[in-house]
Amino acid sequence: TFQINQLFGELSPLQALALTVAARLGRSARWWQPLGRDAEVARECERLLAEFHLADVATQRTALLPYGKRRLLEIAMAIACEPRVLLLDEPAAGVPEGERQEIFDSLARLPPDVSVLLIEHDMDLVFNFAKQVTVLVNGAVFADGDPQSISSDPNVKAVYLGEGHA
Repeated sequence: TFQINQLFGELSPLQALALTVAARLGRSARWWQPLGRDAEVARECERLLAEFHLADVATQRTALLPYGKRRLLEIAMAIACEPRVLLLDEPAAGVPEGERQEIFDSLARLPPDVSVLLIEHDMDLVFNFAKQVTVLVNGAVFADGDPQSISSDPNVKAVYLGEGHA
């Protein structure tokens, strides 16, 4: 997913997910048929809507959704493609504080066979979510390890907080 949403504002979350699931199943050539006609697509959409807390807004236009719900829809559409690796570029950027937890709760419930590459500047969020942290400075690997070792590394603290905090 991207920092800037790449969604179709006129579609509902249900429609967007149905198009995504149908494409994954090789059924996108039947786009003119009603969404409920394909039972497998409908079941998968219902599951994704529930899993990503979108069932209550399933039929609303995406453009009218709160920003956090749009981010959840974007992630749900990515998961609908059954990736092995999910790339997330600052998934909480621009999302109000109250909606952020819903995003990370959804990410925490992803299947264990989906690896998540998270690009994020909010280190508290990273430390609560990540199992492995790689710190880049000027495009090069500066430090790599588990959240505990990274959060206590004096060199990482110096880079992020300034020399006086190391």
